[in-house]
Amino acid sequence: MTKKITLLIVDDEESVRDSLYNWFIEDGYYVDCAQNAKEALSMLESRNYDIILADIKMPGMDGLEMHRRIKSLNKDSIVIVMTAFASVETAVQALKDGAYDYVTKPFDPDDLSHLIRNAASQIALQAENEVLKNKIISLENIEDIVGNSDAMMKVLRDVESVAQSNSSVIITGESGTGKELIARAIHSNSTRKYFPMVSVHCGALSESLLESELFGHEKGAFTGAMFNRKGRFEMADGGTIFLDEIATISGKMQIELLRVLESKTFVRVGGNKEIKSDFRVICATNRDLKKLVENGTFREDLYYRLNVVNIMIPPLRQRLEDIPMLVDHFIKKYCTSMSRDIITIEQSVIKRLEEYDFPGNVRELENMIERAIVIGNRKEITLKDLPLGKDIVSSSFESLDDLEKKYIFEILTKYDWNISRSARALKVDRVTLYNKIKKYGLKSVK
Repeated sequence: MTKKITLLIVDDEESVRDSLYNWFIEDGYYVDCAQNAKEALSMLESRNYDIILADIKMPGMDGLEMHRRIKSLNKDSIVIVMTAFASVETAVQALKDGAYDYVTKPFDPDDLSHLIRNAASQIALQAENEVLKNKIISLENIEDIVGNSDAMMKVLRDVESVAQSNSSVIITGESGTGKELIARAIHSNSTRKYFPMVSVHCGALSESLLESELFGHEKGAFTGAMFNRKGRFEMADGGTIFLDEIATISGKMQIELLRVLESKTFVRVGGNKEIKSDFRVICATNRDLKKLVENGTFREDLYYRLNVVNIMIPPLRQRLEDIPMLVDHFIKKYCTSMSRDIITIEQSVIKRLEEYDFPGNVRELENMIERAIVIGNRKEITLKDLPLGKDIVSSSFESLDDLEKKYIFEILTKYDWNISRSARALKVDRVTLYNKIKKYGLKSVK
């Protein structure tokens, strides 16, 4: 073992303490001794011990009471109780209180050494599991958050500082800056990380659909409600609910949302049973909520309930030094997903990208790289592979909507207008894609 296991022996008999001390020192453990429970508890205030071997019968506080106090301070402590009175009652009581095991005096040195080795192996396994779990969590957190610019370092520091709280968070920033990635990083670093993070894209749903999506509905609540359905608040119990495009919700939904946030209770559409759910709320918007409050389109009380912490994601034009890292990340991502060899990119392309304003932010850059890999069929991305085959500096889009329209059409064409596959490629749900097709009047050329 890389870590030396520490033992604390607690017994009022000096001969027992000396014998056990010598046995376990020879076995390679670090050993301390205490002659009573009071002394042992005092020693535990200044340091932790991996395994505590405590006698049941001691003057003053007995071993069972000492064990209860130890467990109240550290429920993971491994305590083995010793008794000269092999009564079932004391052994069962010790095990009920969470003792690892018990032994009776006089001891068999080999049996006791075997018991301590088993306990030490459990400690080592728990430590190994914790290390692996942290590695997995770390990989999940940073997989798609790329950049080491000062602006992104500030965002990541904000994520770290707010993650452990249960405070509501509003993430602001332009479209395409990666607000949902930041929300997932907050959730993954929080105490709620083993429960779900449930996302709702508020802007893609009408008021009635959003109400059903958030609160759920009962069978027969409306035409087409053929069965009971849990809402997103209910699904997020213990975890986090992420409300994207929060500025788009109606006045009625603002009132409903405020009530749910204050009480953590709600009723399904068409139901009458009050449901409780313990969730944390994280919102995102690309609009200035403060201005919406001032002009009366967003409730002030809801704004302050949501805006406990605000994290602003910088646009890509304010973190141009991250472009080379982002490009490398997207090349690896899409070459891997397409089962292609990793390709390179001309340095002249990187230079032109760093000169571009990126109205679509990181999402626009990602789409450019994906498109270049799809249509390039080369071992290297060149300027010719950039959007529409034009030089990126001279490429002109009348608006961000124009850029989005062109890219959605390209993806739909690529996947033969298969809505499910296209929605997955665009990383949106089917409803959002249908709404975009309707918005831009897109039609298949077949």
